[in-house]
Amino acid sequence: MQYARHFFSPVRPLAAFVLAAASLSAAPAATETVPDSLDLQTAIGYALEHNFAIRQARERIKQQDGVVVEVSARTIPTVSADAAYQRNDRDISASFPSSDQAWQINLTASQVLYAGGGVTSSVKASKLGREAALLDLQAVINEALLQVRVGFYTVLLARERITVQESNLELLKEQLKTATDRYEAGTVSSFEKLRAEVAVANAKVPLITARNDFRLAIEALRQALGFTVSSPDTTRKVPEFLGTLNFTPQQFDLQAAFDAARAHRPDLERIGKLADSRAESVTTARSASAPSVSAFGGWTLRKGVTNDFGDSNHGWVLGVQSRWAIFDGKATAGRVAQAKSQLEQTKLSFSEAQLAVDVEVRRAHSQWQQATELAEASARVVEQANEAVRLATARYNAGTSTQLDVLSAQVDLTTARTNQIQAYYSYNVAVAGLRKAMGQADEFVTK
Repeated sequence: MQYARHFFSPVRPLAAFVLAAASLSAAPAATETVPDSLDLQTAIGYALEHNFAIRQARERIKQQDGVVVEVSARTIPTVSADAAYQRNDRDISASFPSSDQAWQINLTASQVLYAGGGVTSSVKASKLGREAALLDLQAVINEALLQVRVGFYTVLLARERITVQESNLELLKEQLKTATDRYEAGTVSSFEKLRAEVAVANAKVPLITARNDFRLAIEALRQALGFTVSSPDTTRKVPEFLGTLNFTPQQFDLQAAFDAARAHRPDLERIGKLADSRAESVTTARSASAPSVSAFGGWTLRKGVTNDFGDSNHGWVLGVQSRWAIFDGKATAGRVAQAKSQLEQTKLSFSEAQLAVDVEVRRAHSQWQQATELAEASARVVEQANEAVRLATARYNAGTSTQLDVLSAQVDLTTARTNQIQAYYSYNVAVAGLRKAMGQADEFVTK
């Protein structure tokens, strides 16, 4: 049975690329320090070698390689040697003439000739298990790198929020200075000056929050990267994060997204490989009811008529041996039933995973649509809010408007700019999430 035949292509080169690039044993270097600057592509490359989930997935491939070697060993001849030496009372000697010593050395080679297809099916199952482990690595890489992207975008979002709040605070301080100068000149009341002071004080709260969000976002990104180096440098130094939250519209068709996910999602392919492996396990279980035939040959040395080692008898031996469990209390039937049940469970897991992938794709596509609309709308609102602040300031300077109008316009501008960077962040995250839902590798890995 090839359960994945219609949907699954051979394992794509992403996992092989990562295995070769990281040599399957990449570990953080003890001399690493916090870099002066960090961009998204560098972060992705670092995570490929240091992210703990990715490193654990690589180790599972090593484990499965060991299983393949162990099972494949039954297809080639085995060679063994054994030796024995004893001292005994002559009265219980088993040799003639009686002797108080005995020794024997055997060198034997054996080869399984027939085992009801159990050996072949076991080897196929182990190889399919390794392919499943490779696909698991791909799925882990896609998920881990998505977390890195989201973490990096979160850092950029927090940094942009700091910039917005700092700009807002500076403008409010300028308005406070203007109100103070006018109060001292006697052209406005103390209420106008007090209102400006309150606005400046209130603007410090979101700035403090934004700075704390920035620190927390850096720690979350460090965890996603797998950066574990601990030193005074890592405690104090913060790299310069390169990049901005841009809005670059992209188009995604829902049906094409469904098709891509079913064809390229490594987690789906992995379950398909496991289903094929379970099918081979049914054959392996059935093979226990068939006779097994092995050929053997070897050389034996035994004690001769004297206790002189040079007088030992020796010679070669060849033969065929067979074993057939005619009745085993239905143990084989029980193992076959278990294997069939495991196969059926894997098929159900595949159908369940397909449904989950479809739902994930639909949700990711919906989030992308929403993020696109919000990003487009936010750009227009910022333009309008900037113009509103300009007009309100001009009218206030001309004496035809109140300070409240200026403050209200400034609050609206801050809200619009905050909404814009949030919309751009949501859009970039939505695109990354949709690409992952479709089974596409990170763009920096495929390049």
